[in-house]
Amino acid sequence: MTETTIEVDGMACEGCENTVTDALESLEGVSSVTANHEASEVRVVHEETLVDESSIADAIENVGYSV
Repeated sequence: MTETTIEVDGMACEGCENTVTDALESLEGVSSVTANHEASEVRVVHEETLVDESSIADAIENVGYSV
């Protein structure tokens, strides 16, 4: 497992955190997600062979946030 931390712009509340978390948890190979709107970051524990940083960034951008 690999842990990736990504800066995310646009998260303003716990609802935003939940939106990002739900999007990332739906990706195959992601085992856990921790989003923090106050720090503007998301930590993702994932299987690198199944999901890479680019896929994580795409999933975040697809729900309306900037990476």
